[in-house]
Amino acid sequence: MPPPASQARVVSVALTERAYDVHVGPGVRDRLGSVMPAGARRAAIITQEGVGWTVDSGLDQSVFTVADGEEAKSLAEVERLCRAMSRAGFTRSDVIVAVGGGVVTDLAGFVAAVYHRGIRYVSVATTLLAQVDAAIGGKTGVNLSEGKNLVGAFWQPAAVLCDTETLATLPVRELRSGQGELAKYHFLTGDDLDALGTDERIAAAVRIKAEVVAADEREGGRRAVLNYGHTLAHAIETVGRYDLRHGEAVAVGLVYAAEVALRLGRIDEARVDAHRRVVSGYGLPDRLPAALEDDELLALFGRDKKAVDGVTFVLDSDRGVEPVVGVPEEILREALAAIR
Repeated sequence: MPPPASQARVVSVALTERAYDVHVGPGVRDRLGSVMPAGARRAAIITQEGVGWTVDSGLDQSVFTVADGEEAKSLAEVERLCRAMSRAGFTRSDVIVAVGGGVVTDLAGFVAAVYHRGIRYVSVATTLLAQVDAAIGGKTGVNLSEGKNLVGAFWQPAAVLCDTETLATLPVRELRSGQGELAKYHFLTGDDLDALGTDERIAAAVRIKAEVVAADEREGGRRAVLNYGHTLAHAIETVGRYDLRHGEAVAVGLVYAAEVALRLGRIDEARVDAHRRVVSGYGLPDRLPAALEDDELLALFGRDKKAVDGVTFVLDSDRGVEPVVGVPEEILREALAAIR
């Protein structure tokens, strides 16, 4: 049975005719049948073998599994899934249900965006990373060898279920990956996230993201703040010679962004210390792995999706977090040295 309303929080993403609700709480995966889009006939469940959670959509459903890890986020996997769904007879009147973490929600959401030129989908987010970030907001996509998430689409889900019961089963590294994204939200709101319990903290992060997405669905301006800490993080992941999970890389990226902002006179040392304190409070790294070379990372900064006219970073200030265009290379190199 679904948990009582008092044990679950519902946050709305206000996008007029594409508005949807995000349910946060223990056991909310059992609400799946009640959030199925009207008129859906069949459900294509896209998940991974290691997820370990099954769902009941209340519809005739078929399960399609994908590989573990970022390798699954590829155009080849999109083609494989689309062909498998076509052979199984799925049409535009059906629905995709993504069950898993950020890899699954990114991949399944993109499949939903392109299969039959777009079908409806619901995300059942089973990792902290997916619950506070990947499953919400409609950014879907896959990777290229040249970088993360370079091919994708904006395609909003019909609903998102963030089941906090699933977090108790996560491996430590997977939980830490989500905590890196959660750390980001400490700098996107005036709320004291430290004072909140886990479910309340997740719901607060969802609420912040929902507000940003509603104001800037397609990342024309304000939504870029959700990429705080991600420019360096994505470069670390693309180089890929060191074992850092996404959220761990984001944690390093947050501290790096603070060091860049310090050198631009946007924040003071106390604010940099606050970044290190939040990151260390989650037990996350705040130093760059020695194996990564400055020149490689700087080259990747220029390929980042935010780069429009020179290297662009999302940086903190007394006005809040905002995109900054054309950060000088010498500043970027000095800040890299500060986190080694």
